Amino acid sequence: MRVKKITEVIGVKVYTDSGDYFGEIEEANLHENKVDGWRIKVSGSMMSLISGARGVIIPHQFVKAISDIFIINKSALPTPESDIGEVSEELV
Repeated sequence: MRVKKITEVIGVKVYTDSGDYFGEIEEANLHENKVDGWRIKVSGSMMSLISGARGVIIPHQFVKAISDIFIINKSALPTPESDIGEVSEELV
């Protein structure tokens, strides 16, 4: 298995494990020299799923595969019915 440099995955397309295009990798979040999470620039079609946010941070544990594309676990994504969505609506 070839280990990729972080700079090689910036801009790589991200898909969910159900095959939906989600966005592109913007940067890696590091903690103690290990990847802790990934900041993903969300595609326009997925913004409605996450209440219009332009980006999200997905913990590395939800990444299923990294190669020419990223595959993330769809259960890692916030749902419109989640408590986070309700809190953000109350704040507006």
